[in-house]
Amino acid sequence: MSERGSAPGTPIIEVRGLIKRYGTLTAVDGVDLTVYSGEVFGILGPNGAGKTTTLEMIEGLRQPDAGTITVAGYDTRSQTEDVRRAIGVQLQTTALFDYLSAAELIKLFADLYGVDSSPARIDHLLGMVGLREKRDAAANQLSGGQQQRLSIALGLVNDPIVVFLDEPTTGLDPAARRELWQTVRDVRNQGSTVVLTTHYMEEAEILCDRIAVMDHGRVIALDTPVGLIESIDVEATISARMRNGTLADRELREIPGTQDVSLNGDQLELRSDNPQLTLIGLLEAARTHSIELTELRSNQASLEDVFLTLTGRSFEPLSDATDLPDETEKRRFWQRRKAA
Repeated sequence: MSERGSAPGTPIIEVRGLIKRYGTLTAVDGVDLTVYSGEVFGILGPNGAGKTTTLEMIEGLRQPDAGTITVAGYDTRSQTEDVRRAIGVQLQTTALFDYLSAAELIKLFADLYGVDSSPARIDHLLGMVGLREKRDAAANQLSGGQQQRLSIALGLVNDPIVVFLDEPTTGLDPAARRELWQTVRDVRNQGSTVVLTTHYMEEAEILCDRIAVMDHGRVIALDTPVGLIESIDVEATISARMRNGTLADRELREIPGTQDVSLNGDQLELRSDNPQLTLIGLLEAARTHSIELTELRSNQASLEDVFLTLTGRSFEPLSDATDLPDETEKRRFWQRRKAA
């Protein structure tokens, strides 16, 4: 059995040949994953890619049609209850008792698990998710972001080895999303491995140590954010509008790092394999010719470019109900956990 103290780099989740079918539709098609202790591991993909279905099979909520899964050293088929005691789960939608306070909800969940429900423990969990000042606030008095953070605290009551977060920031405003990002970092810093799904490119790039990119039920790429971006060999783009003169095509091509030049009147666009050198050279050329550059932008390759390169299409949500949690199965899942 793996323990919380496992050294970073030790496999904590191993998934091999995972398949889930719904009639003639294969929602998850031969997924292999290894998650290491102490990392924030992201599963990125548009709606319908199979992210949630994959996560629910790893959590034990759905049974796979084929494949093997071990979590914290436990086999999810033969040691189901051990797996459930080792994990914490924040689902896409969490139903809270509206009139119970944040502290009362944490105490209720802790009592159901049979773990420490003391005021000190409750304060610790509320502090981890930045809700200590909301201790006595009813659930229906919390904002959407605060309710999401509370649901994460509820997933931490059993001091899990692995925490699963299923699209934790969906529907939140930008400020609430950034607050929740810090909560995810704090959970990892407290010693848990975090596995999250998301369809936000920026979120995956900022939060995750490694990312599995999914599309149509398959993992099409897996690496660090930097590794994924570097693997596609996409150049950066620098664009600007010129005032008080223009730079000639020849002059622009002589700027270090420039691979290609596009000129359209006073608008220029440079493709570069070294955007820092190219930007410095462009500014120097403009200064030499007393040209003012406005609307200056530098766009680096991103995970959006990774998806576009690998699939040939933009990263857009798809309509596929098979990737949405089934409410009946979720209720049964929590009932089994409470009985464990």
